[in-house]
Amino acid sequence: MSDNRCHLEEKYTWDLTTIFATDADWETEYESTVQDLKKASSFAGHLLDSSKNLLEATELYMSLMRRLEKIYVYASMKNDQDTTVGLYQEYQAKASNLYSQLSGAFAYFEPEFMALDAEKLASFKEQEPGLGLYDHYFERLLANKDHVLSQEAEELLAAAGDIFNGPTDTFNVLDNADILFPWVSDGQGNVIELTHGNFITLMESKDRDIRKGAYEAMYGTYEQFQHTYAQTLQGVVKVHNYQAKVRHYNSARHAALAANFIPESVYDSLLESVNKHLPLLHRYLDLRKKVLGLDELKMYDVYTPLSETETALTYEESLKKAEEVLAIFGEEYSKGVHAAFTERWIDVHPNKGKRSGAYSGGAYDTNAFMLLNWQDTLDNLFTLVHETGHSLHSTFTRQTQPYVYGDYPIFLAEIASTTNENILTETLLKEVKDDKTRFAILNHYLDGFKGTVFRQTQFAEFEHAIHEADESGQILTAEFMNKIYADLNEKYYNLKAEDNYEIQFEWERIPHFYMNYYVYQYATGFAAASYLAEKIVHGTEEDKEAYLTYLKAGSSDYPLEVIKKAGVDMTNTNYLDAAFKVFEDRLVELEALVEKGVHLS
Repeated sequence: MSDNRCHLEEKYTWDLTTIFATDADWETEYESTVQDLKKASSFAGHLLDSSKNLLEATELYMSLMRRLEKIYVYASMKNDQDTTVGLYQEYQAKASNLYSQLSGAFAYFEPEFMALDAEKLASFKEQEPGLGLYDHYFERLLANKDHVLSQEAEELLAAAGDIFNGPTDTFNVLDNADILFPWVSDGQGNVIELTHGNFITLMESKDRDIRKGAYEAMYGTYEQFQHTYAQTLQGVVKVHNYQAKVRHYNSARHAALAANFIPESVYDSLLESVNKHLPLLHRYLDLRKKVLGLDELKMYDVYTPLSETETALTYEESLKKAEEVLAIFGEEYSKGVHAAFTERWIDVHPNKGKRSGAYSGGAYDTNAFMLLNWQDTLDNLFTLVHETGHSLHSTFTRQTQPYVYGDYPIFLAEIASTTNENILTETLLKEVKDDKTRFAILNHYLDGFKGTVFRQTQFAEFEHAIHEADESGQILTAEFMNKIYADLNEKYYNLKAEDNYEIQFEWERIPHFYMNYYVYQYATGFAAASYLAEKIVHGTEEDKEAYLTYLKAGSSDYPLEVIKKAGVDMTNTNYLDAAFKVFEDRLVELEALVEKGVHLS
């Protein structure tokens, strides 16, 4: 067993014993679930024999899913905290395989259910009132009637789940456990091993040589493995396109968005709106070049803060500030935040083998855990309130909704997290007393907008381009994807591809490209959150109550309807226009501070 975490204080680690007290308990529940899964077959061919059968089969499916989520969360989080431990690699593989088994065991459910018409369903509900709980769930199933296959075909697809997951699993092991990066200077007289966890900190260094060294070391390594990463990414794109085709969707994008009942026009409107506003990004980058005193801006210059004001915060200071800022939502929300911060929901510090980045996770019957890789920066305070937004969204949903509606679609997930970020920005700007600190906060906001709205939309364009290319018969070689990525990067940042050679390999390190049209939702979510934060900070108590109603709704309604309850209509571009207006207003304010010479004083 690895000792990569033995140096960590317990209070900075998440308490996964609240899920299963021991590994032995996990194994017992795993084996029990495997056995209980065999009960599913008794309803095959008999789902609609009676209202009782439909209710019992539905309840069995929900019960097994609920148990399996808990099994998977424990396994995946144990693996994420140290990806080099073979036991937890095995646990995660077994849990993933169990999902495939469950899908196969219930493969009959949707095909048989689709034979039910509205009249028969109404009759069933009269006979078994318990079916009323599943009204919206059944409605969503029937809405996808054209995309459900025969039972035999559904069983084949379910059984192939592990095969379909192969490219993603290979990417995860390669990128988190096997790949080794060079040693680089940290600017403080030390030579350190470059990792996913410290790369961004190095890229934010005030020393350009440090930034350049880390940048070239990172992407030089990815250049060596470009053909392997091309195979894994091409593999997952082929899976997405294949699954969409066999289910009679127009495209992988159509299938991915239809899962959340989001029209493709929402995606197209985002790309169109962001492309229209690219001159704002170019203007900000020109300002960045001026403040940094550079003749030529490079891609390794776009992350370092422009401010000389130190905004480093310890983890403890950040917890205190986050609780203070998020108190704006009221007592109920604050109690949830305090629980998350004091009851070991958070795995704080990086360690060797730990999964990179940050996330909020958990299941219906667990705490809404958070994984961080903490650095003492202002950006990490924003990450903390971001993930806390996810965790409180999950907590409110699970406390309010029955299991069948106890989660929320990805499309809504990023709104809760980025609303918290925007409220933090609003609060900090309201509290600031001096131009230097205001400069630092404005710079952070503009960098965050750049990274979330502009950058994630750039990713969305790339993702859509490679899916369309594969669909048309194009082989997704490393050279082909390098070219697409380099051209997009030049369009977005207005920096010539030939002057920024290494950036063409960046696509290799983006895990979200394996998540099937996920990234666009960061951008739409941030834009909606910008609008909501304004209402919460400057609006009424009713605005706050409406927002909490959205947090508690889970999947009890369609996503666009749920977010309408908070006051945002995402079927038009008004929310995007409002977001770019905020960006421009704050850019103008930063430009004025630069003219005053604040950055020089």
